[in-house]
Parts: sequence; structure tokens; C-alpha cells
Amino acid sequence: MSLVSMIKGRSGASGFGYASTAEEVTQGLDLSGKTVLITGVGSGLGAESARVLAMRGARVLGAARTKEKAAEACRSLGNGAIPLACELSDPASVRACVAEVVQLGIPVDVLLCNAGVMALPKREVLHGQELQFLTNHIGHFILVTGLLGSLTERGRVVMLSSGAHHRAPEVGIDFDDLTLQKSYSPWGAYGQSKLANLLFAKSLAKRLSGTSQTANAVHPGVIATNLWRHMNVVARVAAPVAAAVAMKNMEQGAATQCYVATHPSLASVSGEYFADCNIEKPSRHARNEAMAERLWQVTEEIVAKL
Repeated sequence: MSLVSMIKGRSGASGFGYASTAEEVTQGLDLSGKTVLITGVGSGLGAESARVLAMRGARVLGAARTKEKAAEACRSLGNGAIPLACELSDPASVRACVAEVVQLGIPVDVLLCNAGVMALPKREVLHGQELQFLTNHIGHFILVTGLLGSLTERGRVVMLSSGAHHRAPEVGIDFDDLTLQKSYSPWGAYGQSKLANLLFAKSLAKRLSGTSQTANAVHPGVIATNLWRHMNVVARVAAPVAAAVAMKNMEQGAATQCYVATHPSLASVSGEYFADCNIEKPSRHARNEAMAERLWQVTEEIVAKL
């Protein structure tokens, strides 16, 4: 446990907080008969979320970049866990994943959109899109919209955003330079993709209004996951020290998404942003309904061409 975890502790308005773990926030829950699809199941927060939710009885549809990686992750989960190949930067792979889930005919109770890439040091463009925006936002947009018909009556969509959404470009989503060709920065690009995740959750919640389905976004906290592999040498060397002082461990990092995905008290909560297992006010751009709606429309136009 980091120094910050010891100071902040486990108590927030929800009864949970910064130092709460995924096991603690799901304690006492029986998820037998529930199905949770998790992207990025092969490592980090996805693996921990899958472990805990399977331990509570849920069947996991575990998505990773390849079927082999997904199968390896699902092997220890039990409960009939099913591996899925879903390379989020490849629209064809995402659509194939959607088709496989639909063909399985398994109703999905939770779509936990956990996978992503972070702070790529150099601007990379794939399929005409900046890679972080493509992977973190567009890939999940295709997945979620493709599986809404498979979502149960009280199904939940949980988007892994980040406090880094505050580091998006000054204009928020830079619609005039969506690939950031004019002014790329690793954290600016990551921030834009995480802002997009948050805006997508809010737009989806609006579209689900009048149903019992929900969509929310979460900030897991700062955790030493393999997303840090793209950091420079200094940052990677400093990471163990930072982890001891300020970072959450994996068990704590997975808590908020597991809480939002499963806790009975949140059955009718939608369109919110959670951090440390409590609702938090996001940036002004994340509260901009016009920006959220424009992002949805622009994303639909992009997806139609991919």
C-alpha cells in the first residue's frame, strides 16, 4: 500500500475510497448467472477485474489482442469463461468480436471497456486515425454500439476514462485536427482519447435514457501497469519510487470499475464520472453536451469509412 493510500484510506460517501480494493467493493455480491465482457483481460486492471468478478460468480467474456492471449487469461477464471480476440486498433477485429458474441447468443450484463494504450512517445497514425484515439475511443465505440442489442435489460456499460482527460487539448476534442498532426504531445493525445471515453459514456447514457441500462465512466487512479512501457527511461526508473509513495496497487486500481460494474446501489446511476468509487466532477469539456454530441456524430462518420 502506498503512502497516499494509507493517508486517504477507504472511506468516501459511498463507503469506499482511494484505498479500497476490487475484492472489498464486491464483497458479499453473488454474480452467478451474470456475464461480463472485459477488454484488455490479459494483464493489469483487466486481469484483476476478471479475477475478482469471476471469484464472485460471473462468467467472463475475456477479450485480448489475440485469441491466444485471451485464452491464457481465461484459463484460470472458471465459470465457463470464453476468450475473445479483439484488437481495438483494427476495426475488422472489433467487428469480428462483436459478431462472435452475437453468434454465441449470450446476454451480456456488463461491458467493461478497460483496454487502452497510453502516452505514445511519437505520433502514430493507423487507418487514418491517431493511434490512441483509434484504440481507446473508436475501437470501443464500435464494440459497444455493436453489442447494445446483446446487453441485458439492466445492463451496464463502464468506460475506463482517466484523470488525464484534464490534459486534453485546450479546445477539448480537437475536431479541426483530430489526428493531432499540427501539435502532437503524448499526454495531450492520451488526454483527448480519455476525454472521448468520458464524453461517449455521457452520450450513451443520454441515448439509454428511459431504459434500465446505464453507462458511466471511471478514473482508476494512477497505477503501475504495463501502460507505462511507453514512458521514457527516467519515468520508468522513477516508477517504483512513485508507486511506493503515490500510486495505487492493482487491487486498488481495479476497485472503481468493479464497483461501478456491479454494485446494487448504482443500478439506476448513469452518465456519471467516478473516481475512488465515488462520483466526481469532471472537466468542463467533459460536461459539454454539444461537444459530446458532435463527437458521437463525427465518430459515426469515421466508423462508416473504416
